[in-house]
Amino acid sequence: MDADEVAKRLQHLREQYTSELPGKFEAIRAAWERLEAAWGAENLKTIIRLSHNLAGSGATFGFPLLSAAARDLENRLRQCEGAAAPSAAELDALRAAVRALIAAGGAGMEQAAAKPLVLRAKSPFQATGENRFIYIVDDDTATAEQLALQLRRYGYEIDVFSSPAAALAAVAAKPPAAVLMDIIFPEGRLAGVEVVAAIQRARQHPLPVMFMSSRDDLEARLHAVRNGGIAYLTKPVDAGALVDKLDDLLAPSPTEHYRVLVVDDSPQLAAYYAEILRDAGMEVEAVSDTTAIIDLLKQFRPDLILLDLYMPGCDGLELAAVIRQQEEWVSTAIVFLSAETDLDIQMDALRRGGDDFLIKPVEPHHLAAAVTAHVRRARELRSYMVRDGLTGLLNHSAIKEQLGLELARCLRENRPLSFAMLDIDHFKQVNDRYGHAAGDRVITNLSRLLRDRLRASDMVGRYGGEEFAMVLIGAGAEDARRLLEAIREDFAAMRHASEQGEFSVSFSAGIAAFAGHADAADLNECADKALYEAKRAGRNRIIVAGVS
Repeated sequence: MDADEVAKRLQHLREQYTSELPGKFEAIRAAWERLEAAWGAENLKTIIRLSHNLAGSGATFGFPLLSAAARDLENRLRQCEGAAAPSAAELDALRAAVRALIAAGGAGMEQAAAKPLVLRAKSPFQATGENRFIYIVDDDTATAEQLALQLRRYGYEIDVFSSPAAALAAVAAKPPAAVLMDIIFPEGRLAGVEVVAAIQRARQHPLPVMFMSSRDDLEARLHAVRNGGIAYLTKPVDAGALVDKLDDLLAPSPTEHYRVLVVDDSPQLAAYYAEILRDAGMEVEAVSDTTAIIDLLKQFRPDLILLDLYMPGCDGLELAAVIRQQEEWVSTAIVFLSAETDLDIQMDALRRGGDDFLIKPVEPHHLAAAVTAHVRRARELRSYMVRDGLTGLLNHSAIKEQLGLELARCLRENRPLSFAMLDIDHFKQVNDRYGHAAGDRVITNLSRLLRDRLRASDMVGRYGGEEFAMVLIGAGAEDARRLLEAIREDFAAMRHASEQGEFSVSFSAGIAAFAGHADAADLNECADKALYEAKRAGRNRIIVAGVS
């Protein structure tokens, strides 16, 4: 959604909010009259809630005077809680505060009328694009081309330059996603750093630069840092470590959008926060009726719940407690969003199950950043339960569970599915000859290649040790074979770094298609037998079950 469309939708929400203000003022006036006529806890609670809602929503929609007056009334009312009745002087002050609130509403609307509500949630965590174009600058062209070949296997587009001057001109003509720059050139021992400094001076925003060098001294590293180097790699460069850094730097937005449930008894405010978070690339559901929460949780399955504190019928503290009592929602992040400034109440909200407490009004980019950080953390924690620690792939039990779920779905929808088992050839020899650190690097290199080359709908897991499993949804046996053959060829051509020098390794695989197999256990067994046949036939090959 473009900026103009967001501005129009937010402006429409403010117009809706403004049109309802007379009714809100009348509700406060009526609540005050009831309270004056019969001072009591329930009547007091009602007007506190009404003034609190205005304190939180007014500034959000561009009426800061309204928020300030509502907060003043709320604070004065809270001072009367627990008292039998206020004194005459306190009553006079409360009457004045009610009149000031209504007057501030009128003045605030006049003040804000000419100010368009253009609020963009520019989250610092949002990916900026799919640019995977990298420049490698090194006068050792043979080494640079070998490194480029390795990076291309992971989906990066590479241009190699042998001189800093050529790289400087290329960056000016077509800026890449990042530059991998050597430090030493015939022009000088810091020539690479100097050309990077010239590149950065010519740009409005710094270009991501990673330095590589045979130098490992403090002087070279300091110059690299001072000129914007985000990484420093010593030669020979480990292609796997470099890809790790590039993947972290250029990671695209999650394929699955962050899901946020906004709960606020003000429909306009709930819609406003929903628009802000959608503008930051999230999937959002907004609800004002707390009785619908449980069903919506099951249907929408949010990563995070953005929860108002004071709501009629069921307040945020009670709702958070109810949610936390259910085991399936224990890891779901809850962020309270309220105009409440009392630190004791905020701490109580966190004790009841909240992960954070934001105070209304909140800047859109602050809201987006806070929500993003908590969702990332929640997903990371959940992933520990189903992910392998070394590779980040699904673990043994998780990939088996996914096979059962996807097989049942494909049976219902009459779609093909293939299950593949893959094993690194002679892996014990790799560990014995090159060490376990090199063996781990081989495993992570293969896992990254599988993630990059498989489709978003496919699932891959580390089955155990050097063995992997893949659920290829919608793929028949021959489709699966063609896909894995291409991956096998690229993996066999890769060079892996170790202290003893570079080396290569291959893998074998067995594939079983779901047609003719009754359940997940049968499919698993057939793929495992096919893998055994591939290894017995000489390794570095793929066998499809039932196909010679």
